[in-house]
Amino acid sequence: MAKRTEVKDYIRTIVDFPHEGILFRDVTTLFADPRGFRMAIDQMLHPYAGERIDKVIGLEARGFILGGAIAHQLSVGFVPVRKKGKLPGTTISEEYQLEYGEAIVEIHDDAIQPGEKILLVDDLLATGGTAEAGIKLVERLGGEIMGCVFIIDLPDLGGRKRLEEMGMDVTVLCEFEGL
Repeated sequence: MAKRTEVKDYIRTIVDFPHEGILFRDVTTLFADPRGFRMAIDQMLHPYAGERIDKVIGLEARGFILGGAIAHQLSVGFVPVRKKGKLPGTTISEEYQLEYGEAIVEIHDDAIQPGEKILLVDDLLATGGTAEAGIKLVERLGGEIMGCVFIIDLPDLGGRKRLEEMGMDVTVLCEFEGL
């Protein structure tokens, strides 16, 4: 086995999943390796060392794993942004576009307090639609996004540019070309 020195080395590629022609970047192999997982969490936190962060939001579903670990390291709360209908209690929602259709994500209406500093976390940045929806939810509740951090960027899909055009600070640990 080749020596793994970067986060990218821990990520497996699965061909033709979930559809033919797609190269799926599987982070479960990264999560399963204690050294790789720690490396990813440490690198995701590094740009925000010394910054005030009140809460971490994680985007469904792998963002929950990463966001929970990051919130733990920062000793702050964690807030999930979930698919419509998955959260109990009162929520607010945001619709966004997918490649073929639409989706809706939700957050509890009391999860973020006005003025709180928020770090948005997910595993993959593709078109940026889900992240943009999460940002809009936080901003509607009066929170301020301090940064958006992802393990993987697929630059050909333009998500980073989309978020940066919204004024977001975007951090990614690695990039993969293509879809």
